[in-house]
Amino acid sequence: MPRLSEHQSHEFTKMIVMGHPGSGKTGGLTSLVKAGYWLGILDFDNGLDPLVQFIKRECPDKINNVEYRTLRDKARMTPQGRVIEGSATAFTTAYDMLDHWKYGNVDEGNPWKWGPDRILVIDPLDFMAQAAFDWREQMTMGKSGKYDQRAVYYDAQKAIGSTLATITGERFRTNVIVLTHIRYLEGDDKVTKGFPNTIGQALSTMVGAYFNSMVLCEVTQGGKRVIRTSATPQVDLKNPKPFAMSSTYPIETGFADFFRVLREEAPKPQPVRPKQLNLRRV
Repeated sequence: MPRLSEHQSHEFTKMIVMGHPGSGKTGGLTSLVKAGYWLGILDFDNGLDPLVQFIKRECPDKINNVEYRTLRDKARMTPQGRVIEGSATAFTTAYDMLDHWKYGNVDEGNPWKWGPDRILVIDPLDFMAQAAFDWREQMTMGKSGKYDQRAVYYDAQKAIGSTLATITGERFRTNVIVLTHIRYLEGDDKVTKGFPNTIGQALSTMVGAYFNSMVLCEVTQGGKRVIRTSATPQVDLKNPKPFAMSSTYPIETGFADFFRVLREEAPKPQPVRPKQLNLRRV
């Protein structure tokens, strides 16, 4: 029988990061690159420009410690609404890469074996959820274009829930950071609270249950971007070491500070061979 001292939670961090657009979620990842971590990013919004610029300024020698793939289905507007051009493959491609990060001449192996010096990043969850909906809708829609939208929502929710359960599970042995926007919902008690945004109200309220860490990127009244680790009246947050964690960290160092607190007794990131790493767009 395993002893509590052998629990793997000190080795891998599974974190969800909430924040409004412009709060610094993506650019804040720079501190982890600077600290020596390797990042594999599933980019669903083609929004990595801030990360590129901050890495070039803060740690240009480590820019190749980020490998990413942009996954967005092509869409256009029609009189009938938004329509995907061709096949909706963004979600299924991401699902394949979570098992084996391989495409073209790139082969980074199995993400679930990456270990403590690497971090899988999903950016952002709500756009990944949209990709899951587009995939399921396209599978369901017949020649008439009619379908049960409730069934599509339900199946897309199940697909996203299954993804979160997989990447936060014990068998997925690497760090995970999922970025997402905030969705405000009113509960049965008439209190409005913020939750990770994804597909469907029911799943949004359950997302936090998959993660051992939930933080919030926000802009203070003084215009400073910070990472908040302690709960607010509107947003519940958590981390495995609340007694050791500061309530806020500056966005410039916050993610690395958070990992450092959790890793005081854990293995430190080891240098990764440069030939394995490429910051590229597909």
